[in-house]
Amino acid sequence: MSSATSVLERDVTAPRECNAESHMHEIHRNNGNALLHFLRGLVSPGASHTAEDLVQETMLRAWRSLDAVPVEPESQRRWLFTVARRLAIDAYRKRQARPVEVSLVDTEPAGSGSGAAETVIAKLTLRHAISDLSVAHRSVLVELYIDGRSLDEVASRLGIPVGTVKSRAHYAMQSLRDALVNG
Repeated sequence: MSSATSVLERDVTAPRECNAESHMHEIHRNNGNALLHFLRGLVSPGASHTAEDLVQETMLRAWRSLDAVPVEPESQRRWLFTVARRLAIDAYRKRQARPVEVSLVDTEPAGSGSGAAETVIAKLTLRHAISDLSVAHRSVLVELYIDGRSLDEVASRLGIPVGTVKSRAHYAMQSLRDALVNG
Protein backbone atom coordinates (compact mmCIF):
# COMPACT_ATOMS: atom_id res chain seq x y z
CA MET A 1 0.00 0.00 0.00
CA SER A 2 2.95 2.30 0.57
CA SER A 3 3.96 1.97 -3.09
CA ALA A 4 0.43 2.93 -4.13
CA THR A 5 0.51 5.90 -1.76
CA SER A 6 3.86 7.12 -3.11
CA VAL A 7 2.60 6.87 -6.70
CA LEU A 8 -0.52 8.77 -5.71
CA GLU A 9 1.54 11.41 -3.87
CA ARG A 10 3.80 11.89 -6.91
CA ASP A 11 0.79 12.39 -9.15
CA VAL A 12 -0.65 15.01 -6.79
CA THR A 13 2.61 16.88 -6.02
CA ALA A 14 4.08 16.88 -9.55
CA PRO A 15 1.48 19.30 -10.99
CA ARG A 16 1.78 21.45 -7.85
CA GLU A 17 5.59 21.67 -8.22
CA CYS A 18 5.29 22.41 -11.93
CA ASN A 19 2.71 25.08 -11.20
CA ALA A 20 4.92 26.60 -8.45
CA GLU A 21 7.91 26.68 -10.78
CA SER A 22 5.98 28.45 -13.52
CA HIS A 23 4.58 30.85 -10.92
CA MET A 24 8.14 31.68 -9.75
CA HIS A 25 9.26 32.23 -13.35
CA GLU A 26 6.37 34.65 -13.75
CA ILE A 27 7.23 36.47 -10.51
CA HIS A 28 10.87 36.81 -11.56
CA ARG A 29 9.99 37.91 -15.10
CA ASN A 30 7.55 40.56 -13.82
CA ASN A 31 9.67 41.88 -10.93
CA GLY A 32 13.32 40.83 -11.32
CA ASN A 33 14.56 43.87 -13.25
CA ALA A 34 12.68 46.33 -11.03
CA LEU A 35 14.10 44.63 -7.92
CA LEU A 36 17.62 44.77 -9.32
CA HIS A 37 17.27 48.47 -10.12
CA PHE A 38 15.84 49.15 -6.65
CA LEU A 39 18.61 47.22 -4.88
CA ARG A 40 21.38 48.85 -6.92
CA GLY A 41 20.15 52.13 -5.47
CA LEU A 42 20.40 50.74 -1.94
CA VAL A 43 23.86 49.17 -2.07
CA SER A 44 27.09 51.11 -2.37
CA PRO A 45 28.13 52.16 -5.88
CA GLY A 46 30.17 49.55 -7.68
CA ALA A 47 28.61 46.69 -5.72
CA SER A 48 26.23 45.46 -8.42
CA HIS A 49 27.17 41.88 -7.53
CA THR A 50 25.72 42.52 -4.07
CA ALA A 51 22.48 43.79 -5.62
CA GLU A 52 22.31 40.68 -7.81
CA ASP A 53 22.88 38.45 -4.79
CA LEU A 54 20.08 40.25 -2.94
CA VAL A 55 17.69 39.74 -5.87
CA GLN A 56 18.49 36.03 -5.80
CA GLU A 57 17.96 35.90 -2.03
CA THR A 58 14.64 37.76 -2.42
CA MET A 59 13.49 35.24 -5.03
CA LEU A 60 14.61 32.39 -2.79
CA ARG A 61 12.53 33.81 0.06
CA ALA A 62 9.58 34.11 -2.31
CA TRP A 63 10.05 30.48 -3.38
CA ARG A 64 10.22 29.27 0.22
CA SER A 65 7.01 31.04 1.15
CA LEU A 66 5.26 31.04 -2.20
CA ASP A 67 1.85 30.75 -0.57
CA ALA A 68 2.48 34.06 1.30
CA VAL A 69 3.38 35.99 -1.88
CA PRO A 70 0.32 37.97 -2.99
CA VAL A 71 -1.15 37.09 -6.37
CA GLU A 72 -2.23 40.63 -7.31
CA PRO A 73 0.72 42.26 -9.19
CA GLU A 74 0.91 45.51 -7.18
CA SER A 75 0.69 43.74 -3.81
CA GLN A 76 3.18 41.14 -5.04
CA ARG A 77 5.68 43.85 -5.98
CA ARG A 78 5.26 45.60 -2.60
CA TRP A 79 5.85 42.28 -0.82
CA LEU A 80 9.01 41.56 -2.84
CA PHE A 81 10.37 45.09 -2.36
CA THR A 82 9.79 44.86 1.40
CA VAL A 83 11.69 41.56 1.55
CA ALA A 84 14.47 42.98 -0.64
CA ARG A 85 14.78 46.14 1.48
CA ARG A 86 15.01 44.10 4.68
CA LEU A 87 17.64 41.82 3.13
CA ALA A 88 19.66 44.88 2.03
CA ILE A 89 19.49 46.32 5.55
CA ASP A 90 20.58 43.00 7.04
CA ALA A 91 23.47 42.75 4.57
CA TYR A 92 24.57 46.31 5.42
CA ARG A 93 24.45 45.59 9.16
CA LYS A 94 26.40 42.38 8.69
CA ARG A 95 29.14 44.23 6.77
CA GLN A 96 29.32 46.88 9.50
CA ALA A 97 29.57 44.29 12.27
CA ARG A 98 32.53 42.36 10.88
CA PRO A 99 36.05 43.65 10.30
CA VAL A 100 36.99 45.15 6.96
CA GLU A 101 38.15 42.54 4.49
CA VAL A 102 41.54 43.11 2.92
CA SER A 103 42.53 41.41 -0.28
CA LEU A 104 46.04 40.06 -0.71
CA VAL A 105 46.59 42.53 -3.55
CA ASP A 106 46.20 45.42 -1.10
CA THR A 107 48.74 44.18 1.41
CA GLU A 108 52.38 45.10 1.52
CA PRO A 109 54.84 42.24 1.35
CA ALA A 110 55.85 41.16 4.81
CA GLY A 111 59.29 42.20 5.90
CA SER A 112 61.88 39.77 7.12
CA GLY A 113 61.20 40.79 10.71
CA SER A 114 59.54 43.29 12.94
CA GLY A 115 60.63 46.93 13.09
CA ALA A 116 62.04 46.48 16.59
CA ALA A 117 64.17 43.53 15.53
CA GLU A 118 65.51 45.46 12.55
CA THR A 119 66.40 48.39 14.82
CA VAL A 120 68.28 46.13 17.22
CA ILE A 121 70.18 44.53 14.35
CA ALA A 122 71.07 47.95 12.91
CA LYS A 123 72.34 49.16 16.29
CA LEU A 124 74.47 46.08 16.81
CA THR A 125 75.88 46.36 13.30
CA LEU A 126 76.69 50.03 13.87
CA ARG A 127 78.41 49.33 17.19
CA HIS A 128 80.48 46.60 15.59
CA ALA A 129 81.39 48.88 12.66
CA ILE A 130 82.44 51.70 15.03
CA SER A 131 84.65 49.34 16.99
CA ASP A 132 86.30 48.26 13.71
CA LEU A 133 87.31 51.86 12.91
CA SER A 134 90.86 52.98 13.60
CA VAL A 135 91.39 55.11 16.72
CA ALA A 136 92.13 58.15 14.53
CA HIS A 137 88.87 57.80 12.55
CA ARG A 138 86.81 57.03 15.67
CA SER A 139 88.18 60.06 17.56
CA VAL A 140 87.28 62.42 14.69
CA LEU A 141 83.69 61.10 14.61
CA VAL A 142 83.35 61.39 18.40
CA GLU A 143 84.62 64.97 18.36
CA LEU A 144 82.38 66.01 15.43
CA TYR A 145 79.15 64.10 15.99
CA ILE A 146 79.06 63.18 19.68
CA ASP A 147 80.69 66.25 21.19
CA GLY A 148 79.36 68.59 18.48
CA ARG A 149 82.62 70.45 17.83
CA SER A 150 83.40 72.34 14.61
CA LEU A 151 86.07 71.22 12.12
CA ASP A 152 88.47 73.91 13.37
CA GLU A 153 87.98 72.88 17.02
CA VAL A 154 88.57 69.20 16.21
CA ALA A 155 91.72 70.04 14.21
CA SER A 156 93.02 72.15 17.08
CA ARG A 157 92.22 69.53 19.79
CA LEU A 158 93.75 66.65 17.81
CA GLY A 159 96.66 68.70 16.44
CA ILE A 160 95.98 67.88 12.78
CA PRO A 161 95.05 70.03 9.76
CA VAL A 162 91.36 70.74 8.99
CA GLY A 163 91.70 68.83 5.67
CA THR A 164 92.81 65.73 7.57
CA VAL A 165 89.78 66.04 9.87
CA LYS A 166 87.50 66.23 6.81
CA SER A 167 89.23 63.30 5.15
CA ARG A 168 89.09 61.08 8.25
CA ALA A 169 85.43 61.98 8.85
CA HIS A 170 84.60 61.17 5.22
CA TYR A 171 86.33 57.77 5.19
CA ALA A 172 84.98 56.86 8.64
CA MET A 173 81.40 57.62 7.56
CA GLN A 174 81.89 55.70 4.31
CA SER A 175 83.12 52.70 6.30
CA LEU A 176 80.05 52.88 8.59
CA ARG A 177 77.66 53.13 5.61
CA ASP A 178 79.27 50.11 3.98
CA ALA A 179 78.97 48.14 7.22
CA LEU A 180 75.27 48.99 7.56
CA VAL A 181 74.45 48.23 3.92
CA ASN A 182 76.46 45.02 3.69
CA GLY A 183 76.36 44.02 7.31
